[in-house]
This record gives sequence, structure tokens and C-alpha cells, in this order.
Amino acid sequence: MSDWRPRLIASDMDGTLLHWDDTVSESTLAELERWRVDGVPLVLATGRPPRWMRRIREVLGHGIAVCCNGAVLLDLELFEVIDEEPLHPDILESVTRELRRRQPDTWFAVEYGLEFRHEPIYKPRWDVDAPGVAEATLDEMVAVPVAKLLARHEHLPRDEFVALVEDVIGNRATVTHSSSDALAEISALGVTKASGLAKVAARHGVGPEDVVVFGDMPNDIAAFQWVREAGGRAVAMEHAHPDLMAVATDVTGTNEDDGVAAFLQAL
Repeated sequence: MSDWRPRLIASDMDGTLLHWDDTVSESTLAELERWRVDGVPLVLATGRPPRWMRRIREVLGHGIAVCCNGAVLLDLELFEVIDEEPLHPDILESVTRELRRRQPDTWFAVEYGLEFRHEPIYKPRWDVDAPGVAEATLDEMVAVPVAKLLARHEHLPRDEFVALVEDVIGNRATVTHSSSDALAEISALGVTKASGLAKVAARHGVGPEDVVVFGDMPNDIAAFQWVREAGGRAVAMEHAHPDLMAVATDVTGTNEDDGVAAFLQAL
């Protein structure tokens, strides 16, 4: 694969493209622009909701971003949602009821559009008082379709809690995680970063064999498998979760060392 060259670059944001202070280095921006001018677009593939994309839009204000782990496609230039695969109320109601029964101290929140709702006892870690963020009852949250359901536990170990959520949900929805906390991210069945990226790649007439994808956490596994099985490149950051390392084709430096740019320069 020494002469392999991508036709599309896909990258996770937190812990991958971004430094820990939520910025992108000038050298990384320059490298991405070099590829864009040469006809190779960048697609951001993130667990972040659209409302958390405003700052990156100021830096990379073009193209389509895959948000909410694949549930939402966001036009960065127009800042409009152009596609969404939501979790529907019947699934939301049943899985939250069963999770609460199995583990009573499980608290819930939901993402939809540019809005975030959480139970009063749920403790958001960021933008607590930001526009679009408000408290709601669980009954209110499960009454409408949502892009992502979040289940959090304040005391259980992360892996134990995620395993519990996976056991309860079974094949009714997709469960992943990308946090050091006991936080499970739940999307509609079959919705992953891979499914979102496949839609964007198809718009560009690109197959997974011509995609390079960068990531660092388990919510990137589906995207790694999608490109790896087709002959593309799945590049884990040096500090990546062991489960992601296991399905990577390559490893690059950390986000602080501009590992994405370094790998692209080597190509």
C-alpha cells in the first residue's frame, strides 16, 4: 500500500483532530487545506451534537459533518441538518424503562436538532447553561424522536455500565461510548459513524477502499471496520482505546503531536 492515496479523509474530533484545549493547530489546518485543494475533502465524524460544531465551523466551515455518532449529517457551511436517523419514542420508552429497572441510579438525557434535554438529577459535564440546554422529565424526553439517548451512572465503572446497557438494549438500538465516564451513547439500530460516513462518501462517489479514517475511542470502531474490510486505512491515535487499536490498520502520533497531519504528510 506504499502508493495508496485517499480520496476522502474522515476524522474524529475530540482526542484526534483537536488538541485537548479544543483547538486545531495551524500545521494541521495547512495539511488539510493542501489535500482539499487537491480534491480530497475532509469529513468530520464525531459523537458531538450539531450544537457543539459552531467553533469548528469557524475553522473548517465547509463540507458535511457526521454528528451524534452517525445519526445526523450537518452541512457546516449552511449550518443545517440535512439528514437524520432518530431513535423513536417506542424504543426510547422501552429501553429507558428497562435500564431504570435494572439499574435504578441510571440517569438520562437526549440530543435532538440543536437542543439538549436532561433529567434534573443528570449532571451535564459541559455547557450547563448554554442555549438549547434545559431540564425535562423522562416522560417528556421519550415522547419525541431524538438523535441520541445518553445514559449515565455516577458510580459504576465505565465498562461495567456500558456492558449492562448493551445487555438491556440487545438488538433494539446501537450502543457505544467515547468518554472516560460511565456514559453510554445510544443511537437507532444500525446507526454508527460508519453508516454516516457511507452516506457522505456516496455523495462524493467514493467507496470505503478509498477512505482514511482517524480516531481514538470505541465509537470509531464501526468506521474503522468499514474501511479496513474494503482495503482503506483505519488510523488509531497513539493513545487510542485498546479496543480501537485492535481493529486499526495503522497507528499515528497523539492529537497533541498532530498525529493526523503527520500521517497525511507521510502519504
